[in-house]
Amino acid sequence: MDLESNRPLDQNGKPYNRLALVFTLLVGTFSTFITSTMLTTAFPTLMKSFNISADTVQWLTTGFMLMMGITIPITGFFLRRFDSRKLYLSAMMIFFIGTIACYFSHTFFEILAGRLIQAIGVGIASPVYQTIMTSIFPPSKRGAAMGSAGLVIGLAPAIGPTYAGWILIHYSWRMLFLSIMPVSIIVLILGSVTLRKVLPTRNAPIDWSSVALSVIGFGSMLFGFSMVGSYNWSDPIVYVSLIVGLIVIGLFIWRSLTIKNPLLKLNVFKNPTFTLSAVLVAVSFMSMNGFTLVLPLYLQTVGGESPLASGLTLFPGAIIIGAMNPLTGRIFDRLGARNMAITGMFLLTVSTAAFIPITAHTPIVYIVCLYMVRMAGISMTMMPVTTTGMNALPLNLIGDGTVVNNTARQVFASMGTAVLVSVMSNVTMNNVPSQAVKAATPIAFQKLSLDANVLGFRYAFGIATVFALIGFVLTFMLKKDERGLN
Repeated sequence: MDLESNRPLDQNGKPYNRLALVFTLLVGTFSTFITSTMLTTAFPTLMKSFNISADTVQWLTTGFMLMMGITIPITGFFLRRFDSRKLYLSAMMIFFIGTIACYFSHTFFEILAGRLIQAIGVGIASPVYQTIMTSIFPPSKRGAAMGSAGLVIGLAPAIGPTYAGWILIHYSWRMLFLSIMPVSIIVLILGSVTLRKVLPTRNAPIDWSSVALSVIGFGSMLFGFSMVGSYNWSDPIVYVSLIVGLIVIGLFIWRSLTIKNPLLKLNVFKNPTFTLSAVLVAVSFMSMNGFTLVLPLYLQTVGGESPLASGLTLFPGAIIIGAMNPLTGRIFDRLGARNMAITGMFLLTVSTAAFIPITAHTPIVYIVCLYMVRMAGISMTMMPVTTTGMNALPLNLIGDGTVVNNTARQVFASMGTAVLVSVMSNVTMNNVPSQAVKAATPIAFQKLSLDANVLGFRYAFGIATVFALIGFVLTFMLKKDERGLN
């Protein structure tokens, strides 16, 4: 990373080592983000250990994402009020406590409580991390900085399932949490030395009504989306949650625009460059996250692969995004976002569409190569577009812009996942042959059921392609060589 020769100053006017600060943030955030996906591979093991169903165990991931979605909007206030150094260390301590709780769990509700505590820490650490990474570099060098940030955010969740699969082969599920603890301790020790107060703060009062509206609104909406995998859209638990969420979020937005010290400053949307960036990233996440969940399901249910094998199939794509993010950051600093985003979204759209004709006998090599192309496209899109939006904001709004971006990502990622899972399930169920066919010709029933399953995945991949295509169209609205520099 290209650092200035003269040492930067923190908010107290004292010089600090920016490289050491960034290293601490990268390691800490990587250790928290890898936990967001690693338990997916461990679900069968945990189901046996706690004697629970698949619908129950999935709450270890669904609840984690739900709690993150509730915490992130409130972090905007934390960033304005509290010392960034103390805030990040507090987030890491909360995450560490949650990890300890998970390790010592003897019941499902104990491990779920630990996961929710972990999620609070991640929900605070993620916006703080991205805000600091954006703020401590001048706009002309933020591409490289955000490339490093994107390396963690993109790589850690991608390797989570593979890492967990390897752990479970050699050790018990408790090792998943035990292996994270030393890293958290190291980050807490390093952070106490290397982290500094680098963001301005003020003694702003908190609006508890906005907090309540945020928790209820975003919580209800994310809960509704998370329930689509277990229920239909027509089920009251789904549509009532979504309606309540939309109404309460509407009230939250109205209050945020009418009070003096809102929990979240939504005036960031007055900047057209930031607004376009936020919309583009949110739509892209709909395609990316939903697809990333559906593809392993295809590999395991249709391809017959083990959880570890399905994780390894996606691993080369994780390597691609990890290798490319720093490179795309430097290219962005020189050329801007438009051409990179257009190319990236084109690759994402085409490679996603190439999954539509998939069959039960599609070679793994084909899937691996296509997924690598998708990750390359995502790397060329996410970081440049996000950085463009951040560069367009004044320094005092970067924290709010980061929180808005993270909240939009969380909501739209949940929405995309819900839509893809719903389409896949409904198409499959509508095409499964009747029980009469099963009784008359069991072999034909098995083949037709497999075909119905494949058809469901094809439709899901088709919807993901539509999401990517919308993002591709939006990239043409970016200005030529746009970097959003103030």
